[in-house]
Amino acid sequence: MALTSISEELRSKVASSKILVVGAGGIGCELLKNLVLTGFGDIEVIDLDTIDVSNLNRQFLFQRKHVGRPKAEVAKESCLKFNPNARITAHCANVMSKEYSMSYFEKFNVVLNALDNRAARAHVNRMCLSANVPLIESGTSGYAGQVELIYKKLTPCYECVGPQEQKTYPACTIRTTPTEHIHCTIWAKYLFNQLFGENPDNTDEEVFDIRTDATKDTGDAPGDKEEIPKTSPREWAQQTGYDAEKLFNKLFNDDILYNLSMSDLWQKRKPPVPLPWDKAVDDSPAGDSSGGMNDQKIWSIAECKQQFADALKALKEASEELGEGENLVWDKDDEPAMNLVAAAANIRAHVYGIPMKSKFEIKAMAGNIIPAIATSNAVVAGLIVLFALKVLDSKMEECKTVYLRNCVGSRRAFIAPETGFPPRNPKCFVCSSQQISLVTDMKKLTLKDLEKLVLRGKLSMIEPEVMMDEKVLISSEEGETDHLADKTLSEVGVLSGGQLKVEDFVQNYEIKMIVVDKQLKEDEGRFIITGDLDTMKSSTKEIEAEKPTPETNGASSGPSTSQPESDDDDVIMCIEDEPSTSGLSKRKPIEESSIPVKKRRTEGDDCIIIN
Repeated sequence: MALTSISEELRSKVASSKILVVGAGGIGCELLKNLVLTGFGDIEVIDLDTIDVSNLNRQFLFQRKHVGRPKAEVAKESCLKFNPNARITAHCANVMSKEYSMSYFEKFNVVLNALDNRAARAHVNRMCLSANVPLIESGTSGYAGQVELIYKKLTPCYECVGPQEQKTYPACTIRTTPTEHIHCTIWAKYLFNQLFGENPDNTDEEVFDIRTDATKDTGDAPGDKEEIPKTSPREWAQQTGYDAEKLFNKLFNDDILYNLSMSDLWQKRKPPVPLPWDKAVDDSPAGDSSGGMNDQKIWSIAECKQQFADALKALKEASEELGEGENLVWDKDDEPAMNLVAAAANIRAHVYGIPMKSKFEIKAMAGNIIPAIATSNAVVAGLIVLFALKVLDSKMEECKTVYLRNCVGSRRAFIAPETGFPPRNPKCFVCSSQQISLVTDMKKLTLKDLEKLVLRGKLSMIEPEVMMDEKVLISSEEGETDHLADKTLSEVGVLSGGQLKVEDFVQNYEIKMIVVDKQLKEDEGRFIITGDLDTMKSSTKEIEAEKPTPETNGASSGPSTSQPESDDDDVIMCIEDEPSTSGLSKRKPIEESSIPVKKRRTEGDDCIIIN
């Protein structure tokens, strides 16, 4: 299949060029279909996901018979029906895996991103910069969207624009003093993980550790003078055989009574009202049924109790079928899991005097989603192909970022291109000077913390390696530096103002890190990352001048990261659960009418996390 509206030379390039498509979801399906119909003859597609029933209303390459199969494989099969002559290679894999290194990306003429999570986008961005391959980035959020070119030394990279701050909620609010339904919904999701899912850190336990928190915050709890045995919610539930009545009474009566005993909490707040099992008998509807649609009906308390009990039973049976050490994974499209979260969130809301919501509304909050618009995906996919044609035709200067807007603005256009390429961010540690500064208490931050929280967490590295002079502090070789993991930066000889060499061999880039010693305030977190080298150099000189010995703490300033030590400063982020390495979360804000869409990058293709 060939185009007649383009030159013979470009037609030849289209047929022979190697194209990589990353993602076969909402945008990816439309994009693959467009590519084969345009005449692209050599395509590879990577996607880790399998097809779910919820995908079928907008990912049109898939049918019900395909549910459970890899998206990449089915997308290939469907596209070959449009153009049997196309060469399509499908990979059901994580693009962040080692096998997809810089040498893999180098073989493509252009890479087309149709992803829906930041970690994978950042990785592909770095790979394309290292391989010097043009990357066409895209995203949609409801009716809004954009397509942009990323190319070394011509445009800003993906990470030149930092992520918008995600909506966060203090753990103590979730734990003891909820005031909004979203607080109850987050609590209910953590309840699921505590009872049936995987607890990746201690955040879940803090949400439910009412007694520990009570003693710490107020000092007047009944258990002040005696040690209270600490049992996890799962252990307690297993001991009771997941008895619905006992769990209900513990969560919504006993724990609430204990919460009420913290009198200081309720001097200026409306106190909760405990709800024992036998009192949850109100059979009257709790609110509008929204036309009688089941998911949009607000359950009564009696209905919530029944849904809670039924969901517990179903999830207990599902959990027992798993192998040893395996856990259930919460999914908004799993009926028992969603029913448990909806029922528990509404019961807790009722206890705290917060208006209850329908399952439909709770699902949107719990999954942090806005509905995907198939036409938005289609428009953006079409624009991606137009960008690809310009790149192959050596007209990259014409690939100005294009925005899809949900309303006609002053330029009277729903599709609005930028007038030029914005400048690159001189502080971007990926595509500019590649030198950053780390401000932290060097007597507290261990090398394990440096690797997990800073390098893998904040900087999204895959296999970091850290050297100080010729000494390896963190190795990408498994086990090589395990004996140093629990030592602090000070203990391994790092000095304030000193420089570390940090490399990631998978992503093929290197940064220099200046370490500045400072005792941070609780609200500043455990560390501060800044790319403003000039400021940090002057700060470092001041620190070195002030300190009498290398062990004396210095001073600096900078924007805080969010890794607080104090329990009171811990925050619960309203995000979709995701594996730490695959980066499968769904993110980006719901459109805000007060912020022009043209100024915001949309990054999803199906489900968007509410920031």
